[in-house]
Amino acid sequence: MNVAAKQRLIAELRACGFTDEKVLAAIGAVDRERFVSSPFAERAWENTALPIAFGQTISQPLVVATMTEALHVGPRMKVLEVGTGSGYQAAVLAKLARRVYTIERYKPLSREAERLLLDLRIHNVVFDVGDGSKGWPGQAPFDRIIVTAAAEERPQALVDQLAMGGILIVPVGRDPTNQVIERIVKSEEGLHRDTLMPVRFVPLVTGALPILGQG
Repeated sequence: MNVAAKQRLIAELRACGFTDEKVLAAIGAVDRERFVSSPFAERAWENTALPIAFGQTISQPLVVATMTEALHVGPRMKVLEVGTGSGYQAAVLAKLARRVYTIERYKPLSREAERLLLDLRIHNVVFDVGDGSKGWPGQAPFDRIIVTAAAEERPQALVDQLAMGGILIVPVGRDPTNQVIERIVKSEEGLHRDTLMPVRFVPLVTGALPILGQG
């Protein structure tokens, strides 16, 4: 781990207004270099998104910090992540939650992320391959749900699988140039929604899995 580069990133996040020390510690504890391909290893601790396989990305640390802080994850919570990707966000969440369930469309991405987290001795993450827009009904309800791809509209299946008092964080927007992160809080009175920040995420693809993803 490039300690100096990591410290610069954490300092940059603090300068952006992040004050949750548990979230900052979780980001600092996960070696981002392990989650990017070798051509981008020197840029791993930059505050920028980087490409990974299958046209996906590892999110910008600023976005990871924003979404993770907004989740308000506690140590006894059960979290669902839709969109495993590199496994980086799941690894950060694993430092904060009791257990993380993560779904990925592309089986090779899921398997590589699972291998990497085990290598990093992170054992409280459960992996599955499937259509993340449908959630994980067999493990619902979840205290927290985070989606790391942009949905065209609020995914009702995920809202339904959210526990009472739970929080859903999801990027929403049909136009890739006009997406925002929404935070949805579920209560007895209904759903409370607020907007966190504009973003650009890969789309949340629904329906049948690609043949490559089933191999």
